[in-house]
Amino acid sequence: MSKQFLLASFVAVSSLSAIPATAADVAKGEARVTMIFDHPLPSVPGKSLRGVLVEYGPGGSSPSHTHAASAFITATVIEGAVRSQINDGPPTVFHAGESFIEMPGDHHSVSANASEIEPSKLLAVFVVDTDDTELTTPDHP
Repeated sequence: MSKQFLLASFVAVSSLSAIPATAADVAKGEARVTMIFDHPLPSVPGKSLRGVLVEYGPGGSSPSHTHAASAFITATVIEGAVRSQINDGPPTVFHAGESFIEMPGDHHSVSANASEIEPSKLLAVFVVDTDDTELTTPDHP
C-alpha cells in the first residue's frame, strides 16, 4: 500500500471517530445535523469538501429543502435505513452501506428515517464552493 493511501485512510477513520454520540440518543421524531469536517480542496481552488452527519431518531425526518446551488452531494447510510426523494423521482429506501447523490439545484422533498422503531444515520459529503456558508435551505422556515 502507498503512503498516500494509508494517510488518506487514517484521515477518513479519524474523521469518523469524531462523530458525536449515536443516533440512538436522538429523540423519536427528531433529527440532528452535525458538520464533522470542512476542508478546502487544494487541487480545486475555490471548492471545499464538507461532511455532514445526519442522525434520525425513530420516525425522525428533515423538512423538504434544497442545498447550496454549487453543491454536489453523495450521501451514504451508515446506520439503519433512510427514505429519500429527490426532485420528482420516486421515494426510495436506502439501507446501511447504500448511497445516493444530489446534483446542484436538486430539491430534496423527502429525507426521513425509514423506521418508526430504530434510529438511522447518514453521512452527506458535499463538494461545494468554499464561500457557501448555508448548505441547506428549508422550503418553509
